[in-house]
Amino acid sequence: MVDLRSDTVTLPTDDMRQAMASAEVGDDVYGEDPTVKRLEETAASLLGKEAGLFVPSGTMGNQIAVLTHTARGEEVILDAEAHIYFYEVGAPALLAGVQTRPVPGLLSADGPELLKSSLRPVDIHFPHTSLLCLENTFNRGGGTILPPATMAEFYSIAQERGLKVHVDGARIFNAAVGLGIDVKELAKHCDSLMFCLSKGLAAPVGSLLVGTREFIDRARKYRKALGGGMRQAGCLAAAGLVALNSIDRLAQDHANARRLAEGLAKLPGLQVDLDKVQTNIAVIEVTGQQTAAEIVQLLFERGVKCGTFGPSSIRMVTHKDVSAEDIEYALQVAEEVVG
Repeated sequence: MVDLRSDTVTLPTDDMRQAMASAEVGDDVYGEDPTVKRLEETAASLLGKEAGLFVPSGTMGNQIAVLTHTARGEEVILDAEAHIYFYEVGAPALLAGVQTRPVPGLLSADGPELLKSSLRPVDIHFPHTSLLCLENTFNRGGGTILPPATMAEFYSIAQERGLKVHVDGARIFNAAVGLGIDVKELAKHCDSLMFCLSKGLAAPVGSLLVGTREFIDRARKYRKALGGGMRQAGCLAAAGLVALNSIDRLAQDHANARRLAEGLAKLPGLQVDLDKVQTNIAVIEVTGQQTAAEIVQLLFERGVKCGTFGPSSIRMVTHKDVSAEDIEYALQVAEEVVG
């Protein structure tokens, strides 16, 4: 079975399992877990930030950031297709009591101008806008990358208007590898950033939130309030430390996604915008007589797992447990299904 549903389905490596088994641990809520501390310090240093916070999931990391940066009744600006808006169960309203203002097309080269036009003047009728949330890479954009220049524009506008900037960087290392740059070049254009260990980096669980020391001190209390105090979490953090040594391997995932996308684009009834296949995600538009759901089911019956991404589109994601040979098999099966 070739599983292309997501890069969250990876299994931990032998090195991760060994590190987890032998990890030095303590009670992290008391600040006594040395392995968690090492992971947080390593993550912060890697991103060029002062401090880090280990959290169970990317969603929790994003929501802690929203809670820490905002006050109840304020407004958060984000893309209409952003993960925080689309996939996180309305948590900004539920937990932080803030209004989200979705802006179509925000996560694009035109985004800075769209941000300017979305910022309203001070008025008793309007909520105070306090936070801009970006996403890099952009999941519902097909894994596309916001380059440093665009992020710098966003950050400059936000600073001029007194907004904080949080980046949902679940796949920020995919962005850095895709551009061939140090991840710090992306992380410096924001006040906080969350990245996942359990996606492309293939750890079994966990994400990191990074920012200033003062921000992380406040965020740590919100983690506790949300039930994220994990006690002897060093056995999980140990896998994360191993994962951070595998960043360069993401280039293989990108090459596999490109090969997959180019092969699928040649098949009848399928279309792929190859300009958007920039990292490890390929979105395929179904233009023939079959529906996306029908194709997904036929692929599954022949040993290839993927998922629909709307009524007429399919998403496929490459990761460490998908080899070049698996990609060729998936293409062979796809040709049988739609060719």
